[in-house]
Amino acid sequence: MFGPTNDIQTWARSNGLQIVLIVIGSILLTRMVTWIGYRVTKRIDDEFKTNDELVRTEQAKHRHAVAQVITWVTIVLIYTIATLMVLDRIGIPISSLVAPATVLGAALGFGAQRVVQDLLAGFFIITERQYGFGDVVNIMAVGAGDPAQGTVEDVTLRVTKLRTADGEVVTIPNGQIVKSINLSRDWARSVIDVPVPATADVNRVNELLVRVGTDAFEDTRLRPLLLDTPSVMGVESLSMDEVHVRMVARTLPGKQFEVGRELRVRIVTAFARSGIAVKVEPEQATGESVAEAVQR
Repeated sequence: MFGPTNDIQTWARSNGLQIVLIVIGSILLTRMVTWIGYRVTKRIDDEFKTNDELVRTEQAKHRHAVAQVITWVTIVLIYTIATLMVLDRIGIPISSLVAPATVLGAALGFGAQRVVQDLLAGFFIITERQYGFGDVVNIMAVGAGDPAQGTVEDVTLRVTKLRTADGEVVTIPNGQIVKSINLSRDWARSVIDVPVPATADVNRVNELLVRVGTDAFEDTRLRPLLLDTPSVMGVESLSMDEVHVRMVARTLPGKQFEVGRELRVRIVTAFARSGIAVKVEPEQATGESVAEAVQR
């Protein structure tokens, strides 16, 4: 009469208790792995903040990305092993799952191709150091209209997450990436095309741009961001009404946008003082009007 009840109590005291312990242990272990991964990445970030470097080194970016991937893979392995152990305690032999798993794997294989593709692509992104945490990248994905550009906030074997200039988080499956442009590797270049009237003295324009580049390189605030003196390449294009003169500055990786905005303000100021008209987009003056730039 009490046979089944006694069997359930016996199972609960043995295998049932083991299952509870396995579940609790796996949860605690994953939390510990997550905490260790957080401490490792935080230490890498703190080392960058406490040194005198203005940008992250490639080694620091790679270490940060590898730490995130190892944490993610370890958590997946823990849950996988815990699931197999629970199935064994329930009484389902692992060997009996081989045949159904084969059939199920073949059935899901076509649907899982994209997941496998994402994992393989993520593996090569990490091992080849195409980009890492903190890099400014431009990524073109299959089926996407415009490329996604932003700062890499997370890299796993399956997805890459970017933070755009508008604060949006873009998640891109690694297997869908067909082209990635790293804008913060080793060094960067800020290219500025200055439109001036076709009637302007080009030699005078070149002299002003050379002076702007020299003053910028001698500025104690901009000097740490510049690798050398900005150079004037000359006339880039011609039209009926305008002449575009190109100026190029080599900068630290990821600092080309900041340097470009500052140089545009200096160019507007120098040209306004010399009486040369220049067409400047509103966003190119970093929020300052031409009059404010001249007064500064």
